[in-house]
Amino acid sequence: MRASPWVVSDELWERIEPLLPRRERRFRYPGRKPLPDRDVLCGILYVLHTGVQWEYLPKELGFGSGMTCWRRLRDWNETGVWQRLHEVLLAELNAASRLDWSRCVVDSSHVRALKGGNHTGPSPVDRGRAGSKHHLITDGHGTPLAILLTGGNRNDVTQLLPLLDAIPPVRGRVGRPRRKPDALFADRGYDHDAFRDQVRERGIVPAIARRGTRHGTGLGIYRWVIERSFAWLHGFRRLRIRWERRADIHEAFLRLACCVLTHRQLGSLC
Repeated sequence: MRASPWVVSDELWERIEPLLPRRERRFRYPGRKPLPDRDVLCGILYVLHTGVQWEYLPKELGFGSGMTCWRRLRDWNETGVWQRLHEVLLAELNAASRLDWSRCVVDSSHVRALKGGNHTGPSPVDRGRAGSKHHLITDGHGTPLAILLTGGNRNDVTQLLPLLDAIPPVRGRVGRPRRKPDALFADRGYDHDAFRDQVRERGIVPAIARRGTRHGTGLGIYRWVIERSFAWLHGFRRLRIRWERRADIHEAFLRLACCVLTHRQLGSLC
């Protein structure tokens, strides 16, 4: 019988547990014993997968209250747990030669932000409604390398260099950690010669479609992987619409989702 997607497997928990901050219990007046981190993480994943509001998190499943899960998600994100977990998973993929460094692919996707908040803006593709953009960079197989959150009115090309800078140093192989692909593929939204030059200065070959040219240039046979990655990413219902006013909470969900997708890639090795 297949386990529910919000159940944390033993393999994933072995990677997460050493990264979680330790909470020292007070000697005097210790109060109620805190809920185990693994149970709380299951609750966070339940919200990520189903999109349910925090206050409606079913307590009968043993996740604790929605506020407890919200606080742990906030605290773990502030201490960099999801970023470190992502780097651990990428290193394991790299050690198994399952990261394609010959190219990377960048793109963005718009989501509505029904409650507003930081990193939102009037979307030009949604009649000026408030929205946010998910900016994603993947390797040649579609494995997430980094993700950024901006307002819905930010131009895609402005996040090209920040995405490249956000790729962490990936270990797992002999020599220096790697954080730079050989080539970069992007659509016409990133067509700007000044940015092409800056990409070249970093030792990366830009393969960016130009505006005004006919479709069918052949870049699609490499770029389709990021469309699939966005489909995977927005398969998490909590990410289809931004419900959080606080940008850091939505970013925490984004980073956690990238970790889950990367772990799935790692699971395909078994």
